[in-house]
Amino acid sequence: MNSMKILNILILSISIMISSNSLANEVRARDFGIPFSGTTGKYNAITDVNGVKVGYSTIIEGNGKLEVGKGPIRTGVTAILPRGKNFNPVFSGIFSLNGNGEMTGSQWVQESGFLETPILITNTHSVGVVRDSTISWMIDNNLISPLKDDLFWLLPVVTETWDGILNDINGMHVKKEHVYHALNSAKSGVIKEGNVGGGTGMNLFNFKGGTGTSSRILDKKDGGYTVGVLVQGNFGFRDDLIISGIQIGKEIQDITPIYYGDKKKIKDAGSIIAVVATDAPLAPHQLEKIAKRVSLGLAKVGGVARNTSGEIFIAFSTANNSTFSREDIKTVEILPNDKLDPLYEATINATEEAIINAMFAAKTMVGRNGNTSYAIPKDRVREILKKYNLLSRI
Repeated sequence: MNSMKILNILILSISIMISSNSLANEVRARDFGIPFSGTTGKYNAITDVNGVKVGYSTIIEGNGKLEVGKGPIRTGVTAILPRGKNFNPVFSGIFSLNGNGEMTGSQWVQESGFLETPILITNTHSVGVVRDSTISWMIDNNLISPLKDDLFWLLPVVTETWDGILNDINGMHVKKEHVYHALNSAKSGVIKEGNVGGGTGMNLFNFKGGTGTSSRILDKKDGGYTVGVLVQGNFGFRDDLIISGIQIGKEIQDITPIYYGDKKKIKDAGSIIAVVATDAPLAPHQLEKIAKRVSLGLAKVGGVARNTSGEIFIAFSTANNSTFSREDIKTVEILPNDKLDPLYEATINATEEAIINAMFAAKTMVGRNGNTSYAIPKDRVREILKKYNLLSRI
């Protein structure tokens, strides 16, 4: 075998190792040596749950001084379709750890036990247009279930975090076409993270934040089920940040965001939205319990759920296909409560990794008035963990 062929094989092997659980060719936290518990799915993403699709619309336009209605714009829309482009409602449950936020349609999910629409995530002041546009999209695509005389109603689940530090949030830049693009572009498999979709203008622990995802596969003895989590992270003070049990934020104090042109610290506590998907056969009350466990994953990275923060979580199950009916009696499978513990653990671990992935994928962004949010210095994080003998082998 000649030397060139050997070199090509080595390059290919290294490439496979680096991209084993990577999304969109990005090196993620796990690939960088950050240790996490549990076994991931093929993509280490919410899309590891069969049938789940994710789409984005990312809007980045303009620079310089804020002109409300003109920009700069740093925002977008994220769409999660539990069973793709079909009207096939899933069992669902919701939990609010701290309710300084919005999730439209949540009352009907809690009342009925079903999620009948896609889940969309955007910025705080664009919830209305995203909700209305989702209704139009569902009607255009005949994703409805009428009562007699063709009467029906739609209560889309649309939720948010606030991106006003970097984005002209009062300019109302998210439009119907952006919502349609996010929904129409939704796909399975590899998805992007960081400065994409609704996470475009978000911040985490005074670093750049955004969209992150992760998954876990249970052992066969526990059912072999998949749990996937997608987060839109926009919370935390620098000193809060914990990675692998180490107070990383306290050790990186010199890379602070520029706010209105000064080194002034940002005081807002921020928010996080989490979407949990699983193929385990769970009832709505069990899915609410799954959603609650997101809180423990949040705590592992230093989340506090302060008064001005919104932590709202939704979980759904893609099992029990075609369970929804307006007339027919249905038979469903439900996992015993005593079998839920591995799913709790998977949710906690996937939430933790999704949040860190959001930071590792995010890149430095300059927004309104020159406000700047810096990417977390991954090399320094790695050196800190190495100091504590916590770096995984890669």
